[in-house]
Amino acid sequence: MAEQENNSAKAVTSTEAVVEMTHVKKSFGTNDVLKDINLKLLKGENLVVLGKSGSGKSVLIKCLIGLLQPDEGTINVLGQIVEDLKNEELNALRKKVGFLFQSGALYDSMSVRENLEFPLRDSKDLSQEEKTGLVEEALANVGLSEAIDKTPAELSGGMRKRLGLARTLILKPEIMLYDEPTTGLDPVTSREISELILEVQKKYNTSSIIITHDMPCARITANRIIVFKEGVAFAEGTFEELSKSEDEFVSEFFEQ
Repeated sequence: MAEQENNSAKAVTSTEAVVEMTHVKKSFGTNDVLKDINLKLLKGENLVVLGKSGSGKSVLIKCLIGLLQPDEGTINVLGQIVEDLKNEELNALRKKVGFLFQSGALYDSMSVRENLEFPLRDSKDLSQEEKTGLVEEALANVGLSEAIDKTPAELSGGMRKRLGLARTLILKPEIMLYDEPTTGLDPVTSREISELILEVQKKYNTSSIIITHDMPCARITANRIIVFKEGVAFAEGTFEELSKSEDEFVSEFFEQ
């Protein structure tokens, strides 16, 4: 029981929303991908989004950081209306939002050290010594200190995922977006990444949206889960609540 308690998301006490999507709609031609999304992410919360392929999960994330414009509705991130922001303001906001891609989005031609220094290239007020300190801290946080002079090609899939997370964390984001963080990893490494997401939540008090098909990842990381179905938020609750759902569509996810 003690182990279960340690490997669970930190309780959320805040009622402050760091992301609020209101009546968001997005279509591509005749394909209505997001039909009427109302969603809140609370400060310090891990929110897992479940849904079958094509249900709008990735489009939701892209709208949230301004890569796509919604056709209707409002997206408020950290007190700013995303669709009203000019490019410079949008870039400033994106620095407060970390994104862990499925691939890790690493530069294979760079060493681990250089990959981590890359996001700091515009930080003119930081000395090289300070940048090195941030790199070493970020690597220590994901258990990769010994890999600092290796290249991504020399790392395993799980280590590459950790490196991608370290590079994202180096800018100390307030919000983390995880896109299928455990895809392609074996069960043991998947669990390690899920537990690392918990460590990030507890250490940095980040607010996170986690898109996943991996139910063990959802069970470990989620404070709350939203199930997407055909462009709408179809069901919402804790892992335990939804696992007892009598709805056939929802229960399918928990029978894996």
